Amino acid sequence: MGFAVSIDGRVGSPEEVTLKVTDNGFVFGDSGYETLRTYGGRPFELDRHLSRLRRTIRLLGFDLPIADDEIKARIDACLSFAGNAESYLRVIVSRGVGDMSYRFERMGAPTMAIYVKPLEPYDPALYEKGAAVVIVSIRRNPIEALNPAMKASNLLNNALASREAYQKGAFEAILLNTRGEVAEAAGSNIFMVKGGRLQTPPLSAGILEGITRQITLEIAAATGVVFEERVLHPQDLRSADEVFLTSSLKEIAPVTTLDGAPVGDGKPGPVTKQLLAAYRARIQGD
Repeated sequence: MGFAVSIDGRVGSPEEVTLKVTDNGFVFGDSGYETLRTYGGRPFELDRHLSRLRRTIRLLGFDLPIADDEIKARIDACLSFAGNAESYLRVIVSRGVGDMSYRFERMGAPTMAIYVKPLEPYDPALYEKGAAVVIVSIRRNPIEALNPAMKASNLLNNALASREAYQKGAFEAILLNTRGEVAEAAGSNIFMVKGGRLQTPPLSAGILEGITRQITLEIAAATGVVFEERVLHPQDLRSADEVFLTSSLKEIAPVTTLDGAPVGDGKPGPVTKQLLAAYRARIQGD
């Protein structure tokens, strides 16, 4: 098993294939990215991830002149070089190599970097016992400052939130927006269940529209789970029967402790278990 990198189609080890230090993605964090994983050695929901990547690039204000088929071929080459049973993937597209200025007219072509490393699956105990999360002091970037609809590589907001959560011994950080509403976790979307009804913050709360979030809502609709997108406040989470996180790597992960207090009865709840089972069945079907 190994770590492989592809930079603009050239594949090799991280020591062999490197970025130029004046790339805008490194200098300014001026790039978009997607994180996904494989099942059975194949990337899951790749088309959705590439569609969102292109949306991010458009919002950043430049073009991605590479067809999806070429991106998929580069991913396949990187996966093959790495030779892992299952892999973590990250695809990053930056504005390109510049001169460390905001003179964007001097930019070259966009840079595409693909990273593949062995997948480190979460401990099964996460799904059996649930996770501890905390609401952190770091607030989510407001839409007016940095639109969370962009999956941009400038992740300082998320990194600082995660650092605070880890210092408190928590698995994940929950961020509020500047209005004090629940937004999302540092690396996940968040859901809650109250009285059998599934609830999650709307996109207008300042969140990324997660791929696993989308799939969870589709599964809920298909399996008869009543759901709504609505503004949530910290007290809503504290009084919830169930809370869970969603992401491509975490799948659907139950939360059983919030700010040191149990969520519901302190165990993964029935709706969370139902949705996780349906999500994994969908993976097998795909």
